Amino acid sequence: MKNIDPHILVIFGASGDLTKRKLVPALYALYKQKLLPEQFAVLGVSRTNLSDEEFRSRMKEFLPTNSELDAFLDMLYYQPLSTSESYEYPILHDRLTSIAKANSIAENYIFYLSTPPSLYEIIPANLSNVGLNKPNDGFRRLIVEKPFGTNLETAKELNKNLLNYFDEDQIYRIDHYLGKETVQNMLVTRFSNGIFEPIWNHNFIQHVEITSAESLGVEDRGGYYDHSGAMRDMVQNHLMQLVGFVAMEPPVVIEADAIRNEVLKVFQSLRPLTEDDVASQVIRGQYIESKIKGEPVKGYRQEKGVDTESRTETFFGMKFFIDNWRWSGVPFYIRTGKKLPTRVTEVVIHFKKPPMHLFGQTPFSIDAGNQMVIRIQPDEGILLKFGMKVPGAGFNVQTVNMDFHYSDLADKHLPSAYERLLLDCMQGDATLYSRGDAVEKTWEYVQPILNAWKNNSDIPVYGYPAGSWGPDVADDLVETGTWRYPCKNLTDDGNYCEL
Repeated sequence: MKNIDPHILVIFGASGDLTKRKLVPALYALYKQKLLPEQFAVLGVSRTNLSDEEFRSRMKEFLPTNSELDAFLDMLYYQPLSTSESYEYPILHDRLTSIAKANSIAENYIFYLSTPPSLYEIIPANLSNVGLNKPNDGFRRLIVEKPFGTNLETAKELNKNLLNYFDEDQIYRIDHYLGKETVQNMLVTRFSNGIFEPIWNHNFIQHVEITSAESLGVEDRGGYYDHSGAMRDMVQNHLMQLVGFVAMEPPVVIEADAIRNEVLKVFQSLRPLTEDDVASQVIRGQYIESKIKGEPVKGYRQEKGVDTESRTETFFGMKFFIDNWRWSGVPFYIRTGKKLPTRVTEVVIHFKKPPMHLFGQTPFSIDAGNQMVIRIQPDEGILLKFGMKVPGAGFNVQTVNMDFHYSDLADKHLPSAYERLLLDCMQGDATLYSRGDAVEKTWEYVQPILNAWKNNSDIPVYGYPAGSWGPDVADDLVETGTWRYPCKNLTDDGNYCEL
């Protein structure tokens, strides 16, 4: 592991939920593993008027109490600041200098934008005004949370503005899905095993399926979600990044630019969609009133903050192709949604069936055939499904499972996504962060979908009962077989298993 230089992590929007629920607990986990540098500090910045002690007290709420906690909390500082006002930033500059001197920390700074997207262009400009963007006396890095734009035009504009103040190699566009251990393990599974890489192509793979399901609805985020929807919230960023990892060519070396170059090539190879293609290749849905385990559940349009005539999608299903040598003719399917039967994210590789049914029309030969399931969350692991003979007379075949679970590694710490991504940024490793050109390419790909929904009111929004696997018509997307219906446990599957 690379050595981490002493530095200060500045979190804008430090009074928000992300800081106390994810960022500070991730930092504490790194501290307990002795992965942080000895000279290190966190400066929370927000409009809320708090002292250092009040900020530490708020952060303590989400941290386990033990003998190490007080020493960690002493690393946390707070600076009230109106982040949208440029005249306030000399105060920030002076506070950073004083913390650095008091703790013998070199002037290396990471700026984390845990703020509304409206500040993504304002804060970098204000940092530039006081010289905090220039790596003259140390490194300067900028972490930007999603959403990275709301369409192709705004994504390009945001990239352009950020590059006015920071260089591309200073910008870290965070996607917490890429911080999950099982996402990274896809690269290891593919490229370190001679039994998988030779068959990871159109000659052996029937289709690829990626699912990211949520059992929750929009909860108290209805006002935000109604202007976002599943496509912007999940598809353009998280799921397309998973597609990139599944479909990429082997990089020359395991390093940031080499890997991100290969991911970009996947996005460049996506078969372009036209607005006319959307009706046949994309399904959007919206959950409606239902009962789950006997309890009544509100429909999306009854949720707080949601327009009673909303056409915002809470379910998104899509079929698409990657037109390159490896994946020619292989359909890819992605789906995501709210109020589905369980919370699960997984990639399923469906391998082609043998060319003839040697053992007759057994359930196995009719069913989905061989599958490799790469479970991102929960019950992280890998499952391989294949046919075996049932003991007794004849050649009856049934599907059996071979599985590995990360939970079996009892002596190994499974880091949270934010642990891994924060540590990578501290090391200057951008491998698991999105690059500007890739972000623009994914927006370019999905923009015709947004245009079609805007321009063609005849494209339906299908209702689906809360607690189901989405609109029935989503099954029509899949040419061969059906979607896999996963359960919370990796090795269990079947229709509506949670209900």
